[in-house]
Amino acid sequence: MATASASVALLAGCGGSGDGSKPFEGQSADQVAAKAVEATREARSMHVKGDTRQEDGSTVTIDVSVDRAKNCQGTIGTGDTEAEVRYTGSTLYLRGDRQYWENALKQQPGEAREMVPELSDKWVRMPGNDATTAGVCDKQGFVAAMDQDKSRRQGMKRAETSEVDGEKALKLTKEGDGGETLAMYVATEGEPYILRTTTEGGENPGSVTFGDYGEPVAPEQPPAGETVDLKGLGARSS
Repeated sequence: MATASASVALLAGCGGSGDGSKPFEGQSADQVAAKAVEATREARSMHVKGDTRQEDGSTVTIDVSVDRAKNCQGTIGTGDTEAEVRYTGSTLYLRGDRQYWENALKQQPGEAREMVPELSDKWVRMPGNDATTAGVCDKQGFVAAMDQDKSRRQGMKRAETSEVDGEKALKLTKEGDGGETLAMYVATEGEPYILRTTTEGGENPGSVTFGDYGEPVAPEQPPAGETVDLKGLGARSS
C-alpha cells in the first residue's frame, strides 16, 4: 500500500530564536525550510501522524513513532481500515482485521486471497525490507522521500507565527503548480524541526504532524502464539 511517498510533498541546522525576537531573523523562508529539513533528518526519532488523499480518491493514514534504527510502532491505514505495525529486530510485523486483509489482497491472485482467514487479527511476520509497508518505518528514507523534489520547498514565503500542539512555529507557504497551497510549520524554539506540513486544494490534499522528537521508540516483539509467517503461508498455498 502507498505510505510514506504519499504523505506529503514538502520537506546545518541552527535553532530558532527563543529570546522573543523575530523567529529566524535575517533568514529567508527557503533558508529556514532547508534548516528544518536538515534538523528533522538529524533527529534520533519522531512521531508522525497524518493523512493524504490518493489519485484514486482513497485516503492513506499514518500514525507511527520511528527512530533512525527503524524501530517503529503505530498504525497505518487506507479508507476505513487500518492495521497495527511494528518493526523490531530487523523484522516487520503487521496486524489487521479481516477487512484490512481483504482490501490489501483484493488485487492479488486467488491463492493469496484465500489466506485472509489465517492472517486476520494475527501479527503477520514479513521481511523488514518489504516495500509495501516498511517505508513508514524507515525514518531517514521517509524524510528523504518528503524532500525528493527540492523545488517544492523553494520559493516559499514567510507567514504568521502560530502554534502546533502547543509549540511555537513559523509558517512557510507556497502556491503549487497544481493550484494547491503548501505549508510548512517550523519550530522557533530549540531545534528547527518540522512540526507540520499541509497541502490544501489540488489533487492530493493532506496534513502530517511531527512531534516527540528524540523520544525512545521501543516496540515489543509480538508473542509467538499470535504470529504467523507470511512467507511460510505463501509457500504452503503455492
